[in-house]
Amino acid sequence: MKLDVLCYDAFTDQAGMGNPAGVYFDADDLTEEQMLSVAKQMGYSECAFVVKPTVPDADYRFRYFTPGYEVDLCGHATVATTIALAKRLGLKEDKKMRVETRAGILDIGYNAERNEVLMEQANAKFDPFDGSIADLFSKMELTEDDYDPTYPIMYGYTGLWTVVIPVKSVAVCKRMVPHNNEFKDVLAAHPFASLHCFCEETIHDNCELHARHFSASGMGNTEDPVTGTASGVMGAYYIKYMHPDLQKTEFLIEQGQDMGRDGFCRTFAVKNPDGEITVKIAGTGAYIKTRTAEV
Repeated sequence: MKLDVLCYDAFTDQAGMGNPAGVYFDADDLTEEQMLSVAKQMGYSECAFVVKPTVPDADYRFRYFTPGYEVDLCGHATVATTIALAKRLGLKEDKKMRVETRAGILDIGYNAERNEVLMEQANAKFDPFDGSIADLFSKMELTEDDYDPTYPIMYGYTGLWTVVIPVKSVAVCKRMVPHNNEFKDVLAAHPFASLHCFCEETIHDNCELHARHFSASGMGNTEDPVTGTASGVMGAYYIKYMHPDLQKTEFLIEQGQDMGRDGFCRTFAVKNPDGEITVKIAGTGAYIKTRTAEV
């Protein structure tokens, strides 16, 4: 059976930049094995499949597959799928929707004028990284001297676990060479977390942070050009560890430049009276092409 898979770049309005994802609608008749096969054939970090929701208060259900396995949530694939859905529905006005994912039911907004998606994520959680910094950095062919000790290395979560790693400069980011399948050996608390490296130096003046993101062990790919879930984590990290005096923040993160895929993600974070940090991210998207997969 041949399937037409829509391909979109997220966190950019220019095809060939940002982060590519595959999108397939009406996927209810596909098995998990077939969805995984499609993701492998596309070769992107994630593909999203739209199926009927299993709960009454959701409008859609999105399932996300890497070339290796299904994941709970994917920010850039959510942006890509919502942009594709807006085109499919012919939306000319703003729209809000509730989307069921394995990370929970999320509120998603579409801004028609900007062709931009605003995506809620799970409330942020953090765990300390208690491992060897030298061993962790060696998995990217760096040394501990590349670490920026101004801020802590932390496991962060807004739907998927990642390790937030402060480094000293854009130059350090450019030198990184990841050994993804070895990440799990140095991540005792969350062995299948990804690595999200950032620095305060940026290439674009309107950006607050520069980032690079390496996929978790076993995901079947190496690097994510622009990462929605980790950008959400960065918003919470920013007001919890970098600027704890702030109650809320909104800023732009640049990512993908080290791969030649210029991309940008807006992140929002708010400290609530109960101590929870709520997070949203926003990004645009551009259609690339339609590809055929066989299952």
